[in-house]
Formats: sequence, C-alpha cells, structure tokens
Amino acid sequence: MLIEREGRWFVQGPMTMDQAAALLEQGALLCDGGDRIFDLAEVTVADSSAIAVVLGWLRRARAGGKTAQVWNPPAAFVSLADLYGVDELLKAFIVPAASKDEHVAH
Repeated sequence: MLIEREGRWFVQGPMTMDQAAALLEQGALLCDGGDRIFDLAEVTVADSSAIAVVLGWLRRARAGGKTAQVWNPPAAFVSLADLYGVDELLKAFIVPAASKDEHVAH
C-alpha cells in the first residue's frame, strides 16, 4: 500500500509477489501526475518482485518526462539489486537514508 506523507509516497508493509501488481499500478499512476519520491522505510519484507516494481515505476516516470526517486531501500532490496546485477542501474535513483537530505525529485 502506498500512503502519502511529508511529500513522499511510503510503501507500507510487504513488498512481495502478492502486492506487486497493485503496487506497480498505483505507483505508475502516481508517476503520471508528476515527479515522485517513493520511500521504502516502512517495507517489512521485500522479495525480487520489489525490484521489478521499482523498475516499473522508474520506467513509467521516465516515459512521461518525470523523475522518480526511491528513498530508504531495505537491506533485502539492496542485496537483491546487487544479486541481479541491477544495482548500478538503480544507483542514480536510489537515495539511502544517510544522504536523503541532499536529494530532491526534479
């Protein structure tokens, strides 16, 4: 589930295969409306579908001339991105907690 707070869209709860289709659709529609920050700080568990969802959001934002950032990815997400070899691809869009104040969506 995506909830807006503090100018960001927080993913709350699991980010797994069971939620992937709904999260992908909701986030993609949000990307149509403007630049977005998706915050994963409240994700309780993530599997490989989380990578697919984030890539889908980024693709949708880019296709519409918008930008998207992902803040506070959980360790499981970061590990999976590395395992699947997409960590370098995602690097430009991922903002870890330590550096989030330096970044804003454009």
